Amino acid sequence: MKENKKVTEYINKTSTEQGEILNSLRQLIHETISGTTEDIKWGIPVFTKTKIFTYLRSTKNHVALGLYNIDRINDPNGLLEGTGKNMKHLKINKAEDIEEGLIKEWLKATVE
Repeated sequence: MKENKKVTEYINKTSTEQGEILNSLRQLIHETISGTTEDIKWGIPVFTKTKIFTYLRSTKNHVALGLYNIDRINDPNGLLEGTGKNMKHLKINKAEDIEEGLIKEWLKATVE
C-alpha cells in the first residue's frame, strides 16, 4: 500500500476513534483493490483505480465511506444513504461496525 502523506495528515487530525475507523477502511480499500492510489480532493481522501471509486469523510458523529457506481451494488438491507444517482455512502460509528466482507464486495463491484 502506497500511502499519501496528505491522507495520513487528514486521518491524524481526527479523533482517536475515527482515526481507527479511517485507518481500517483505508487498509481494507488497498487490500481489496490492488493498484489503488489515494489523494485528497475536495478536502477528503479519495481512492482511484482508473477513476475515483470511493472516498472517506470524517464528520462530527461518524465516518462516511462513499461509493460511486452504486447501480452495481447490491444493498438489499438499505444500508447505503444519500440521494445521489451515482454515489451513496455508508455511515460507520464504531470500528466494530465495519462489515469487512460486505465492504469488500461493494468495493469490487464499484471498480469492475
